[in-house]
Amino acid sequence: MRRHSFVAAPSILQTTPRMVECNRVIFMESNVLLVRAERAPLAGVADPGPHQIYRNPIVTVETRELGALHPDEMRVAMIYAGVCGTDTHVVQTNPATGYIRCSAPLRIPPGGRVIGHEGVGRVLATGTHVRHVKPGACVTFESIIVCHYCDACRRGCFNQCRRARLLGLEKDGLFGTVVDVPSLLSHDVTALAGSEAGLRAAACLEPAGVAYVACQNTRVSGGDRVVIFGAGPIGLFAAMLCKLVFGAAEVHVVEPVPLRRELARRWSDRTYAVEEFFAEPVRAIDVVLEAAGEMSNVSRVFRRLNANGRVALLGRSGAALSLDAVDHMITNQILLVGSRGHLGGAFANILSLYGKGRFPLDAVVTGTVVGLEGLRDVLRAPEQLAREQCKLLVRMPGTAAAKTRRARPTK
Repeated sequence: MRRHSFVAAPSILQTTPRMVECNRVIFMESNVLLVRAERAPLAGVADPGPHQIYRNPIVTVETRELGALHPDEMRVAMIYAGVCGTDTHVVQTNPATGYIRCSAPLRIPPGGRVIGHEGVGRVLATGTHVRHVKPGACVTFESIIVCHYCDACRRGCFNQCRRARLLGLEKDGLFGTVVDVPSLLSHDVTALAGSEAGLRAAACLEPAGVAYVACQNTRVSGGDRVVIFGAGPIGLFAAMLCKLVFGAAEVHVVEPVPLRRELARRWSDRTYAVEEFFAEPVRAIDVVLEAAGEMSNVSRVFRRLNANGRVALLGRSGAALSLDAVDHMITNQILLVGSRGHLGGAFANILSLYGKGRFPLDAVVTGTVVGLEGLRDVLRAPEQLAREQCKLLVRMPGTAAAKTRRARPTK
């Protein structure tokens, strides 16, 4: 298996510029990775998704100034940032049309969008309303900014918040040397910051949370035969959780990329290429987790589902789902559910499992690139990234080199 060598992350004790002093605010420059795209909604589409709005994306590394810190935000020097499949889909295009592949909620303003929603960093400063985390702490982040006031939030269904905004897609994200992030997204992981493995694990918490919620939504339990389509980070975490935590009797992983199939062997009873799986007589399947974004997988596997089978759709592609086995679905009381998000306690549970040695969060990491320029180069070849990596991390440079401007008195 091909792996990139790891480079040591900067110590969390490294000296950094002071960001706030009494009534003086330090204005700081940060390098960021930006995506710009042409906005050209497809004609005749009533409610177009991002994959029907944005085309011809361009990835650049630029310098931006961070001004006064919002009272509810924190300023964070990033240590590691994780590259998600959604990030690659923002820059990956349909060669026939030039439109991007990403169908998740996304807004690219004229000045560009700072993408990235997975990572870990060290707090440099906090806004005046922030009480739960202090400068110097290491934090990782949720990626769904919820309103807390809509009917879904009032019912505790935060992953389905009506006014949700997604970090790195609808609000500038984590691909920067220093970033400002809503403090409510943060989780203190200072206890993990004493080792490289701990820091890498913290950077992987967000996709692990998505897999955890999908296992909850499909009620994976002892005795279940589970089939997972896609062995990217979320699919791989789902396999780990089914095997190590939720007690599934069998886990089968279907993945076209050989490197990812090989990685999945550790947490599955068997791995398959796509057509290899459909040629096998694997039946009486209790749970299907579709994490590849290939809706044809669901229609092809549907008649193999056991009575009271459960199917969760995680991977986004914008493709339509077509089912011709509706009678089978009705007769067998099969549950088909969309699964989004990681809110509702998943982070706390995963951190507890990791701390007890039951869930190897950093085991999905197959490589590291250094700095935003390295990330930019990788994102210019997204197909190659999918073939050669499972979870790729970006190690940000030390914050001691960050540039600050003269402090300005506040009024």
